[in-house]
Amino acid sequence: MQKYIAILVGLLLMQSCVQHRELINFNEGAEFPAGPTAIPLPPPATIQPDDLLDIRVFISGLDPVSAVAPFNIAGAASGPMINNAANGFLVDDKGFINYPGIGELTISGLTIEAARDTIKNRLRAYLNDPIVNIRFLNFRYTILGEVKSPNTFTAPSDRVTILEALGVAGDLTQYANRTNILVVREQNGQREFGRLNLHDRRIFMSPYFYLRQNDVIYVEPIPERVGTVSDRFVRVLPYISAGFTVINLIVILTQLNRK
Repeated sequence: MQKYIAILVGLLLMQSCVQHRELINFNEGAEFPAGPTAIPLPPPATIQPDDLLDIRVFISGLDPVSAVAPFNIAGAASGPMINNAANGFLVDDKGFINYPGIGELTISGLTIEAARDTIKNRLRAYLNDPIVNIRFLNFRYTILGEVKSPNTFTAPSDRVTILEALGVAGDLTQYANRTNILVVREQNGQREFGRLNLHDRRIFMSPYFYLRQNDVIYVEPIPERVGTVSDRFVRVLPYISAGFTVINLIVILTQLNRK
């Protein structure tokens, strides 16, 4: 009986065997430098249609608080910092926003800094020294595949790395292929595909290490995952093994009682 149990357990282990090195990140390529190194800045994010932007205008001491009222969605000033986007400005499919007091502005394709300068230049016709802050309200990315919590996530900042994104999704499962993570990116009317290898220490230099707005990350499974999904025998094998173990114990106890 024990021989049969050992055979069944061995079959189970052979079907689900994942080597230790496959579960380790950053274990390939040149060693990390011993000292600190400069962090390469990611390319600035560009504004795209369907982005939701928070735009806030600060007034300097040269202007009265009431001077910003025409540019305030609420229509009234409230303190030195005026929130022009309590609910955000949605960029339409043509790349425009309708800014109060100014009208339509084309900002799709611009960086946050360029959009800020564009609004400031238009406001200078009405304000002496306007200060404009802009940030994304809906920086989104989607993670699918072999992660513990696949979903679409919204981040409070546009500076999100692939490692942070995987952490938010609950990390990889034991069946994740860490060597071929797909990043699907759409920007400026084009779609591009990138690959990331979590084993490779050069991942930090990849243009896909920092995510962009609406990126989709897909973590494909390793071959061992197939058995857990399609092979009915493998799925019930743990229960069969447990059943044989119980039967074996019963047989042993029965023999002991007879003695």
